[in-house]
Amino acid sequence: MLDYISMPEELPDKLPPQSIEAEQSLLGCLMLDKNAITKVADYLLPKDFYRATHQEIYQVCQELFEKGEPIDLLSVSTKLKEKNLLEEAGGNSYLTELINSVPTAAHVSHYAKIVQRKRVLRDLIDASHEIGVLGHNETEDTDILLDKAEKRIFSIAQRSLTQNFLLVKSTLEEAFERIDRLSKHQKGLRGVSTGFADLDNILAGLQSSDLIILASRPSLGKSALALNIASSIAVNEKIPVGIFSLEMSKDQVVDRLISAYSGVDLWRLRTGRLSGDGDENDFSRIQQAMGILSEAPIYIDDAAISNVLQMRAMARRLQADKGLGLIVVDYLQLIDPRSPDEPIVRQVTEISRSLKSLARELNVPVLALSQLSRAVEMRSPQKPRLADLRESGCLTGDTLITRADTGERIQIKDLVGQTDIPVHSLDENWKIKEMKISKVFPSGKKMVYELQTRSGHKIKASANHPFWKVSGWTRLEELKIGDR
Repeated sequence: MLDYISMPEELPDKLPPQSIEAEQSLLGCLMLDKNAITKVADYLLPKDFYRATHQEIYQVCQELFEKGEPIDLLSVSTKLKEKNLLEEAGGNSYLTELINSVPTAAHVSHYAKIVQRKRVLRDLIDASHEIGVLGHNETEDTDILLDKAEKRIFSIAQRSLTQNFLLVKSTLEEAFERIDRLSKHQKGLRGVSTGFADLDNILAGLQSSDLIILASRPSLGKSALALNIASSIAVNEKIPVGIFSLEMSKDQVVDRLISAYSGVDLWRLRTGRLSGDGDENDFSRIQQAMGILSEAPIYIDDAAISNVLQMRAMARRLQADKGLGLIVVDYLQLIDPRSPDEPIVRQVTEISRSLKSLARELNVPVLALSQLSRAVEMRSPQKPRLADLRESGCLTGDTLITRADTGERIQIKDLVGQTDIPVHSLDENWKIKEMKISKVFPSGKKMVYELQTRSGHKIKASANHPFWKVSGWTRLEELKIGDR
Protein backbone atom coordinates (compact mmCIF):
# COMPACT_ATOMS: atom_id res chain seq x y z
CA MET A 1 0.00 0.00 0.00
CA LEU A 2 1.32 3.47 -0.91
CA ASP A 3 1.74 5.79 2.04
CA TYR A 4 1.20 8.95 0.00
CA ILE A 5 -1.04 9.84 -2.91
CA SER A 6 0.82 10.54 -6.15
CA MET A 7 0.45 13.85 -7.97
CA PRO A 8 -0.25 14.56 -11.64
CA GLU A 9 2.85 14.66 -13.80
CA GLU A 10 2.41 18.38 -14.49
CA LEU A 11 3.43 19.27 -10.88
CA PRO A 12 6.29 16.87 -10.05
CA ASP A 13 8.36 19.25 -7.92
CA LYS A 14 5.66 20.50 -5.58
CA LEU A 15 3.91 18.60 -2.79
CA PRO A 16 0.12 18.74 -2.86
CA PRO A 17 -1.70 20.70 -0.13
CA GLN A 18 -1.78 18.69 3.12
CA SER A 19 -1.50 18.98 6.89
CA ILE A 20 -0.16 15.82 8.50
CA GLU A 21 -0.30 17.51 11.92
CA ALA A 22 -4.03 18.24 11.59
CA GLU A 23 -4.68 14.65 10.48
CA GLN A 24 -2.75 13.27 13.45
CA SER A 25 -4.53 15.57 15.89
CA LEU A 26 -7.92 14.65 14.44
CA LEU A 27 -7.32 10.91 14.76
CA GLY A 28 -6.00 11.42 18.29
CA CYS A 29 -9.24 13.22 19.21
CA LEU A 30 -11.34 10.37 17.85
CA MET A 31 -9.56 7.79 20.03
CA LEU A 32 -9.48 10.12 23.03
CA ASP A 33 -13.23 10.82 23.14
CA LYS A 34 -15.79 8.22 21.97
CA ASN A 35 -18.28 11.00 21.07
CA ALA A 36 -15.86 13.06 18.99
CA ILE A 37 -16.65 11.22 15.77
CA THR A 38 -20.29 12.34 15.90
CA LYS A 39 -19.07 15.88 15.13
CA VAL A 40 -17.31 14.96 11.89
CA ALA A 41 -18.73 11.66 10.58
CA ASP A 42 -21.49 13.32 8.54
CA TYR A 43 -19.11 15.14 6.20
CA LEU A 44 -15.54 13.86 6.63
CA LEU A 45 -14.52 10.92 4.42
CA PRO A 46 -11.47 8.63 4.54
CA LYS A 47 -10.27 10.07 1.22
CA ASP A 48 -10.13 13.52 2.80
CA PHE A 49 -6.90 12.41 4.50
CA TYR A 50 -3.67 12.86 2.57
CA ARG A 51 -1.67 10.05 4.18
CA ALA A 52 -2.94 6.62 3.14
CA THR A 53 -2.37 5.10 6.60
CA HIS A 54 -4.50 7.85 8.11
CA GLN A 55 -7.24 6.95 5.65
CA GLU A 56 -7.18 3.37 6.94
CA ILE A 57 -7.28 4.44 10.59
CA TYR A 58 -10.21 6.78 9.99
CA GLN A 59 -12.01 4.07 8.00
CA VAL A 60 -11.72 1.77 11.02
CA CYS A 61 -13.08 4.52 13.29
CA GLN A 62 -16.08 4.88 10.97
CA GLU A 63 -16.74 1.14 10.97
CA LEU A 64 -16.63 1.01 14.77
CA PHE A 65 -18.99 3.98 14.96
CA GLU A 66 -21.47 2.36 12.55
CA LYS A 67 -21.55 -0.78 14.69
CA GLY A 68 -22.00 1.22 17.89
CA GLU A 69 -18.69 0.03 19.31
CA PRO A 70 -16.36 2.30 21.32
CA ILE A 71 -13.50 4.07 19.56
CA ASP A 72 -10.28 3.91 21.58
CA LEU A 73 -6.72 2.66 21.36
CA LEU A 74 -7.66 -0.98 21.98
CA SER A 75 -10.63 -1.18 19.59
CA VAL A 76 -8.84 0.62 16.74
CA SER A 77 -5.72 -1.51 17.21
CA THR A 78 -7.75 -4.74 17.24
CA LYS A 79 -9.71 -3.79 14.13
CA LEU A 80 -6.55 -2.84 12.21
CA LYS A 81 -4.96 -6.14 13.22
CA GLU A 82 -8.00 -8.07 11.95
CA LYS A 83 -7.54 -6.38 8.57
CA ASN A 84 -3.77 -7.01 8.57
CA LEU A 85 -3.14 -3.27 8.52
CA LEU A 86 -1.78 -2.63 12.02
CA GLU A 87 1.89 -2.81 11.07
CA GLU A 88 1.34 -0.67 7.95
CA ALA A 89 -0.39 1.91 10.14
CA GLY A 90 2.68 2.14 12.39
CA GLY A 91 1.67 -0.32 15.10
CA ASN A 92 0.39 0.40 18.60
CA SER A 93 3.26 2.82 19.20
CA TYR A 94 2.01 5.14 16.43
CA LEU A 95 -1.60 4.94 17.65
CA THR A 96 -0.38 5.91 21.13
CA GLU A 97 1.56 8.77 19.59
CA LEU A 98 -1.63 10.02 17.92
CA ILE A 99 -3.52 10.05 21.22
CA ASN A 100 -0.67 11.85 22.99
CA SER A 101 -0.54 14.52 20.26
CA VAL A 102 -3.63 16.26 21.68
CA PRO A 103 -4.52 17.06 25.30
CA THR A 104 -8.28 17.22 24.62
CA ALA A 105 -10.83 16.38 21.93
CA ALA A 106 -12.47 19.80 22.16
CA HIS A 107 -11.01 21.01 18.85
CA VAL A 108 -11.90 17.98 16.72
CA SER A 109 -14.13 20.05 14.38
CA HIS A 110 -11.33 22.56 13.83
CA TYR A 111 -8.90 19.84 12.80
CA ALA A 112 -11.53 18.28 10.53
CA LYS A 113 -12.06 21.58 8.71
CA ILE A 114 -8.34 21.86 8.04
CA VAL A 115 -8.21 18.30 6.69
CA GLN A 116 -11.24 18.88 4.49
CA ARG A 117 -9.92 22.19 3.15
CA LYS A 118 -6.67 20.57 2.08
CA ARG A 119 -8.68 17.87 0.30
CA VAL A 120 -10.60 20.56 -1.61
CA LEU A 121 -7.35 22.13 -2.77
CA ARG A 122 -6.04 18.75 -3.91
CA ASP A 123 -9.31 18.10 -5.73
CA LEU A 124 -8.95 21.39 -7.59
CA ILE A 125 -5.51 20.32 -8.77
CA ASP A 126 -6.88 16.93 -9.86
CA ALA A 127 -9.84 18.62 -11.59
CA SER A 128 -7.54 20.91 -13.55
CA HIS A 129 -5.66 17.83 -14.76
CA GLU A 130 -8.91 16.07 -15.74
CA ILE A 131 -10.22 19.17 -17.53
CA GLY A 132 -6.93 19.35 -19.41
CA VAL A 133 -7.50 15.78 -20.58
CA LEU A 134 -11.03 16.71 -21.68
CA GLY A 135 -9.55 19.54 -23.71
CA HIS A 136 -7.60 17.01 -25.76
CA ASN A 137 -10.72 14.95 -26.50
CA GLU A 138 -11.51 15.83 -30.10
CA THR A 139 -14.12 13.14 -30.67
CA GLU A 140 -16.78 13.89 -28.05
CA ASP A 141 -19.27 16.75 -28.42
CA THR A 142 -17.93 19.99 -26.90
CA ASP A 143 -21.19 20.69 -25.06
CA ILE A 144 -20.87 17.38 -23.23
CA LEU A 145 -17.21 18.10 -22.44
CA LEU A 146 -18.07 21.55 -21.07
CA ASP A 147 -20.81 20.08 -18.91
CA LYS A 148 -18.41 17.45 -17.56
CA ALA A 149 -15.89 20.17 -16.69
CA GLU A 150 -18.52 22.30 -14.96
CA LYS A 151 -19.89 19.32 -13.07
CA ARG A 152 -16.39 18.44 -11.86
CA ILE A 153 -15.88 21.90 -10.37
CA PHE A 154 -19.41 22.06 -8.95
CA SER A 155 -18.95 18.65 -7.32
CA ILE A 156 -15.96 20.02 -5.43
CA ALA A 157 -17.99 23.01 -4.28
CA GLN A 158 -20.82 20.77 -3.12
CA ARG A 159 -18.42 18.49 -1.21
CA SER A 160 -17.08 21.45 0.72
CA LEU A 161 -20.55 22.35 1.96
CA THR A 162 -21.74 20.79 5.20
CA GLN A 163 -25.35 20.79 6.34
CA ASN A 164 -26.62 20.12 9.79
CA PHE A 165 -30.07 19.58 11.23
CA LEU A 166 -31.77 22.85 12.05
CA LEU A 167 -33.61 23.23 15.32
CA VAL A 168 -37.09 24.57 14.59
CA LYS A 169 -36.50 27.24 17.21
CA SER A 170 -33.67 28.71 15.14
CA THR A 171 -35.96 29.22 12.12
CA LEU A 172 -38.98 30.69 13.93
CA GLU A 173 -37.69 34.26 13.92
CA GLU A 174 -37.14 34.16 10.17
CA ALA A 175 -40.59 32.60 9.68
CA PHE A 176 -42.24 35.36 11.74
CA GLU A 177 -40.48 38.07 9.73
CA ARG A 178 -41.64 36.44 6.50
CA ILE A 179 -45.24 36.16 7.69
CA ASP A 180 -45.16 39.75 8.94
CA ARG A 181 -43.79 40.95 5.60
CA LEU A 182 -46.47 39.07 3.67
CA SER A 183 -49.18 40.46 5.94
CA LYS A 184 -48.05 44.05 5.40
CA HIS A 185 -47.92 43.69 1.64
CA GLN A 186 -51.33 41.97 1.54
CA LYS A 187 -50.20 39.86 -1.42
CA GLY A 188 -49.78 36.60 0.43
CA LEU A 189 -47.00 35.53 -1.93
CA ARG A 190 -43.91 33.59 -0.92
CA GLY A 191 -42.68 33.41 -4.49
CA VAL A 192 -42.40 35.79 -7.42
CA SER A 193 -45.71 37.27 -8.57
CA THR A 194 -46.88 36.11 -11.99
CA GLY A 195 -48.86 39.29 -12.56
CA PHE A 196 -52.10 37.29 -12.58
CA ALA A 197 -53.98 37.53 -9.29
CA ASP A 198 -55.96 34.30 -9.70
CA LEU A 199 -52.84 32.34 -10.60
CA ASP A 200 -50.93 33.87 -7.68
CA ASN A 201 -53.73 32.84 -5.32
CA ILE A 202 -53.31 29.23 -6.43
CA LEU A 203 -49.51 29.08 -6.56
CA ALA A 204 -48.62 31.78 -4.00
CA GLY A 205 -46.24 33.00 -6.69
CA LEU A 206 -43.49 31.10 -8.50
CA GLN A 207 -41.37 29.42 -5.83
CA SER A 208 -37.60 29.23 -5.96
CA SER A 209 -36.19 25.84 -7.08
CA ASP A 210 -39.60 24.77 -8.47
CA LEU A 211 -40.16 23.36 -11.96
CA ILE A 212 -43.52 24.61 -13.25
CA ILE A 213 -44.98 23.02 -16.38
CA LEU A 214 -47.31 25.18 -18.50
CA ALA A 215 -49.03 22.81 -20.92
CA SER A 216 -51.82 22.90 -23.49
CA ARG A 217 -52.66 21.79 -26.99
CA PRO A 218 -50.94 23.78 -29.78
CA SER A 219 -51.96 27.39 -30.54
CA LEU A 220 -53.84 27.98 -27.31
CA GLY A 221 -51.58 30.74 -25.96
CA LYS A 222 -48.84 29.02 -23.95
CA SER A 223 -46.08 31.25 -25.26
CA ALA A 224 -48.18 34.40 -24.87
CA LEU A 225 -48.98 33.57 -21.24
CA ALA A 226 -45.37 32.70 -20.45
CA LEU A 227 -44.14 35.97 -21.98
CA ASN A 228 -46.74 37.92 -20.02
CA ILE A 229 -45.53 36.30 -16.80
CA ALA A 230 -41.88 36.87 -17.67
CA SER A 231 -42.34 40.50 -18.68
CA SER A 232 -44.49 41.24 -15.62
CA ILE A 233 -41.74 39.94 -13.34
CA ALA A 234 -39.02 41.87 -15.18
CA VAL A 235 -40.97 45.12 -15.65
CA ASN A 236 -42.84 45.35 -12.35
CA GLU A 237 -40.45 43.60 -9.98
CA LYS A 238 -37.18 44.44 -11.82
CA ILE A 239 -36.17 40.80 -11.41
CA PRO A 240 -33.91 39.36 -14.16
CA VAL A 241 -35.58 36.76 -16.39
CA GLY A 242 -33.86 34.38 -18.81
CA ILE A 243 -35.85 33.07 -21.79
CA PHE A 244 -34.73 30.08 -23.84
CA SER A 245 -36.84 30.38 -26.98
CA LEU A 246 -36.48 27.16 -28.94
CA GLU A 247 -39.58 27.83 -31.05
CA MET A 248 -39.59 31.58 -31.78
CA SER A 249 -36.75 33.85 -32.87
CA LYS A 250 -35.75 36.80 -30.70
CA ASP A 251 -37.51 39.10 -33.19
CA GLN A 252 -40.77 37.20 -32.76
CA VAL A 253 -40.44 37.29 -28.97
CA VAL A 254 -39.73 41.03 -28.97
CA ASP A 255 -42.65 41.69 -31.33
CA ARG A 256 -44.97 39.92 -28.92
CA LEU A 257 -43.64 41.90 -25.97
CA ILE A 258 -44.06 45.21 -27.81
CA SER A 259 -47.58 44.25 -28.89
CA ALA A 260 -48.53 43.32 -25.32
CA TYR A 261 -47.26 46.58 -23.81
CA SER A 262 -48.36 48.91 -26.60
CA GLY A 263 -51.77 47.43 -27.26
CA VAL A 264 -50.98 47.41 -30.99
CA ASP A 265 -52.33 44.35 -32.78
CA LEU A 266 -49.53 41.85 -33.40
CA TRP A 267 -50.55 41.28 -37.02
CA ARG A 268 -50.48 45.04 -37.78
CA LEU A 269 -47.14 45.35 -36.02
CA ARG A 270 -45.59 42.52 -38.02
CA THR A 271 -46.98 43.70 -41.37
CA GLY A 272 -46.21 47.38 -40.76
CA ARG A 273 -49.85 48.43 -41.22
CA LEU A 274 -49.77 50.96 -38.41
CA SER A 275 -51.96 53.98 -37.83
CA GLY A 276 -50.33 57.40 -37.65
CA ASP A 277 -53.24 59.67 -36.73
CA GLY A 278 -53.75 61.50 -33.44
CA ASP A 279 -51.73 61.62 -30.24
CA GLU A 280 -52.37 57.99 -29.43
CA ASN A 281 -51.22 56.57 -32.76
CA ASP A 282 -49.53 53.19 -33.07
CA PHE A 283 -46.05 54.65 -33.32
CA SER A 284 -46.33 56.62 -30.09
CA ARG A 285 -47.69 53.59 -28.24
CA ILE A 286 -44.87 51.44 -29.61
CA GLN A 287 -42.29 54.00 -28.47
CA GLN A 288 -43.82 54.06 -24.98
CA ALA A 289 -43.72 50.26 -24.85
CA MET A 290 -40.10 50.23 -25.96
CA GLY A 291 -39.25 52.71 -23.22
CA ILE A 292 -40.76 50.38 -20.62
CA LEU A 293 -39.16 47.23 -22.03
CA SER A 294 -35.74 48.85 -22.39
CA GLU A 295 -35.56 49.09 -18.59
CA ALA A 296 -36.67 45.49 -18.05
CA PRO A 297 -33.95 42.88 -17.30
CA ILE A 298 -35.16 40.34 -19.88
CA TYR A 299 -32.50 38.15 -21.48
CA ILE A 300 -33.47 36.15 -24.59
CA ASP A 301 -31.56 33.29 -26.16
CA ASP A 302 -32.85 32.06 -29.49
CA ALA A 303 -29.64 30.38 -30.63
CA ALA A 304 -29.57 26.79 -31.81
CA ILE A 305 -29.56 25.48 -28.25
CA SER A 306 -31.05 22.03 -28.40
CA ASN A 307 -30.25 20.27 -25.13
CA VAL A 308 -30.34 20.84 -21.38
CA LEU A 309 -26.54 20.71 -21.11
CA GLN A 310 -26.24 23.90 -23.13
CA MET A 311 -29.06 25.53 -21.18
CA ARG A 312 -27.41 24.74 -17.86
CA ALA A 313 -24.11 26.23 -18.97
CA MET A 314 -25.73 29.44 -20.23
CA ALA A 315 -28.04 29.75 -17.21
CA ARG A 316 -25.10 29.35 -14.83
CA ARG A 317 -23.22 32.15 -16.58
CA LEU A 318 -26.26 34.43 -16.63
CA GLN A 319 -26.89 33.74 -12.95
CA ALA A 320 -23.29 34.63 -12.13
CA ASP A 321 -23.29 37.79 -14.29
CA LYS A 322 -26.77 39.23 -13.79
CA GLY A 323 -28.62 37.11 -11.25
CA LEU A 324 -31.84 35.34 -12.16
CA GLY A 325 -35.36 35.31 -10.78
CA LEU A 326 -36.99 33.12 -13.43
CA ILE A 327 -36.03 30.87 -16.34
CA VAL A 328 -38.53 30.24 -19.16
CA VAL A 329 -38.09 27.32 -21.57
CA ASP A 330 -40.27 27.34 -24.71
CA TYR A 331 -40.81 24.46 -25.17
CA LEU A 332 -40.15 21.00 -23.69
CA GLN A 333 -40.65 18.84 -26.79
CA LEU A 334 -38.07 20.85 -28.78
CA ILE A 335 -35.25 19.90 -26.40
CA ASP A 336 -33.04 17.13 -27.72
CA PRO A 337 -32.67 14.22 -25.27
CA ARG A 338 -29.32 12.67 -24.43
CA SER A 339 -30.60 9.25 -25.45
CA PRO A 340 -32.71 9.62 -28.61
CA ASP A 341 -33.12 5.84 -28.93
CA GLU A 342 -34.91 5.59 -25.59
CA PRO A 343 -38.74 5.58 -25.44
CA ILE A 344 -40.19 9.09 -25.50
CA VAL A 345 -41.54 8.72 -21.94
CA ARG A 346 -37.99 8.22 -20.67
CA GLN A 347 -36.72 11.10 -22.77
CA VAL A 348 -39.29 13.53 -21.35
CA THR A 349 -38.61 12.23 -17.83
CA GLU A 350 -34.87 12.77 -18.31
CA ILE A 351 -35.37 16.32 -19.62
CA SER A 352 -37.80 17.17 -16.79
CA ARG A 353 -35.36 15.90 -14.16
CA SER A 354 -32.56 17.95 -15.70
CA LEU A 355 -34.69 21.10 -15.63
CA LYS A 356 -35.69 20.41 -12.03
CA SER A 357 -32.03 19.94 -11.17
CA LEU A 358 -31.28 23.28 -12.84
CA ALA A 359 -34.00 24.99 -10.79
CA ARG A 360 -32.58 23.60 -7.56
CA GLU A 361 -28.98 24.31 -8.48
CA LEU A 362 -29.66 28.00 -9.26
CA ASN A 363 -32.46 28.31 -6.69
CA VAL A 364 -34.85 29.92 -9.18
CA PRO A 365 -38.21 28.83 -10.61
CA VAL A 366 -38.10 27.27 -14.08
CA LEU A 367 -41.23 27.70 -16.20
CA ALA A 368 -41.21 25.06 -18.93
CA LEU A 369 -43.81 25.02 -21.68
CA SER A 370 -45.08 21.72 -23.00
CA GLN A 371 -47.53 20.49 -25.58
CA LEU A 372 -50.23 18.05 -24.58
CA SER A 373 -50.84 14.96 -26.67
CA ARG A 374 -54.08 14.63 -28.64
CA ALA A 375 -55.24 12.08 -26.08
CA VAL A 376 -56.79 14.93 -24.11
CA GLU A 377 -59.15 15.59 -27.05
CA MET A 378 -60.25 11.97 -27.22
CA ARG A 379 -62.08 11.81 -23.92
CA SER A 380 -64.79 13.61 -22.07
CA PRO A 381 -64.33 15.77 -20.10
CA GLN A 382 -61.22 17.10 -21.83
CA LYS A 383 -59.29 17.61 -18.61
CA PRO A 384 -55.50 17.23 -18.95
CA ARG A 385 -53.68 14.48 -17.06
CA LEU A 386 -49.99 14.07 -16.32
CA ALA A 387 -49.82 11.24 -18.85
CA ASP A 388 -50.77 13.71 -21.59
CA LEU A 389 -47.36 15.33 -21.19
CA ARG A 390 -45.47 12.15 -21.81
CA GLU A 391 -46.09 10.40 -25.06
CA SER A 392 -47.74 11.21 -28.33
CA GLY A 393 -48.20 8.83 -31.22
CA CYS A 394 -45.46 8.20 -33.77
CA LEU A 395 -45.18 7.50 -37.47
CA THR A 396 -42.43 5.30 -38.87
CA GLY A 397 -39.36 6.90 -40.40
CA ASP A 398 -40.25 5.76 -43.92
CA THR A 399 -43.62 7.58 -43.88
CA LEU A 400 -43.80 10.00 -46.82
CA ILE A 401 -44.64 13.67 -46.25
CA THR A 402 -45.48 16.10 -49.07
CA ARG A 403 -43.95 19.54 -48.58
CA ALA A 404 -46.43 22.33 -49.31
CA ASP A 405 -43.73 24.69 -50.59
CA THR A 406 -42.02 22.41 -53.13
CA GLY A 407 -44.42 19.50 -53.60
CA GLU A 408 -41.55 17.13 -52.84
CA ARG A 409 -42.45 13.82 -51.21
CA ILE A 410 -39.86 13.04 -48.56
CA GLN A 411 -39.51 10.45 -45.81
CA ILE A 412 -39.99 11.69 -42.25
CA LYS A 413 -36.61 10.30 -41.15
CA ASP A 414 -34.94 12.70 -43.61
CA LEU A 415 -36.62 15.65 -41.87
CA VAL A 416 -35.28 14.88 -38.39
CA GLY A 417 -33.90 18.02 -36.77
CA GLN A 418 -35.76 20.39 -39.10
CA THR A 419 -38.40 22.85 -37.90
CA ASP A 420 -41.34 24.77 -39.39
CA ILE A 421 -41.87 22.34 -42.28
CA PRO A 422 -44.81 23.49 -44.49
CA VAL A 423 -47.40 20.78 -45.18
CA HIS A 424 -51.05 20.60 -46.20
CA SER A 425 -53.52 19.81 -43.42
CA LEU A 426 -57.19 20.03 -42.51
CA ASP A 427 -58.30 22.77 -40.15
CA GLU A 428 -61.20 22.52 -37.70
CA ASN A 429 -63.62 23.38 -40.54
CA TRP A 430 -62.37 20.52 -42.73
CA LYS A 431 -60.67 22.94 -45.11
CA ILE A 432 -57.24 22.21 -46.55
CA LYS A 433 -54.71 24.79 -45.34
CA GLU A 434 -50.97 25.14 -45.35
CA MET A 435 -49.71 24.50 -41.84
CA LYS A 436 -46.29 23.85 -40.33
CA ILE A 437 -44.78 20.86 -38.57
CA SER A 438 -42.94 22.49 -35.66
CA LYS A 439 -40.25 19.83 -35.37
CA VAL A 440 -39.44 16.26 -36.42
CA PHE A 441 -37.56 14.15 -33.89
CA PRO A 442 -36.88 10.44 -33.23
CA SER A 443 -38.74 8.85 -30.33
CA GLY A 444 -36.98 5.51 -29.99
CA LYS A 445 -38.04 2.02 -30.96
CA LYS A 446 -41.59 0.83 -30.39
CA MET A 447 -44.17 -1.58 -31.76
CA VAL A 448 -45.85 -0.28 -34.93
CA TYR A 449 -48.98 -1.33 -36.80
CA GLU A 450 -50.01 -1.02 -40.44
CA LEU A 451 -53.38 0.59 -41.15
CA GLN A 452 -55.01 0.34 -44.59
CA THR A 453 -57.82 2.64 -45.73
CA ARG A 454 -60.68 1.63 -48.02
CA SER A 455 -58.93 3.38 -50.92
CA GLY A 456 -55.87 1.18 -50.41
CA HIS A 457 -53.54 3.69 -48.79
CA LYS A 458 -51.34 2.26 -46.04
CA ILE A 459 -49.75 3.96 -43.07
CA LYS A 460 -47.57 2.62 -40.25
CA ALA A 461 -47.92 4.10 -36.78
CA SER A 462 -47.64 3.30 -33.09
CA ALA A 463 -50.68 2.07 -31.17
CA ASN A 464 -51.31 5.45 -29.54
CA HIS A 465 -51.08 7.54 -32.71
CA PRO A 466 -54.38 9.42 -33.19
CA PHE A 467 -56.44 9.26 -36.39
CA TRP A 468 -59.34 11.55 -37.27
CA LYS A 469 -62.75 9.87 -37.56
CA VAL A 470 -66.11 11.49 -38.17
CA SER A 471 -66.69 11.32 -34.42
CA GLY A 472 -63.30 12.86 -33.55
CA TRP A 473 -59.73 11.79 -32.78
CA THR A 474 -59.23 8.10 -31.99
CA ARG A 475 -56.10 6.15 -31.09
CA LEU A 476 -55.04 3.51 -33.61
CA GLU A 477 -55.41 0.72 -31.06
CA GLU A 478 -59.08 1.71 -30.60
CA LEU A 479 -59.97 1.69 -34.31
CA LYS A 480 -62.20 -1.04 -35.74
CA ILE A 481 -62.56 -2.36 -39.28
CA GLY A 482 -65.21 -0.28 -41.03
CA ASP A 483 -64.67 2.88 -38.96
CA ARG A 484 -65.04 6.15 -40.87
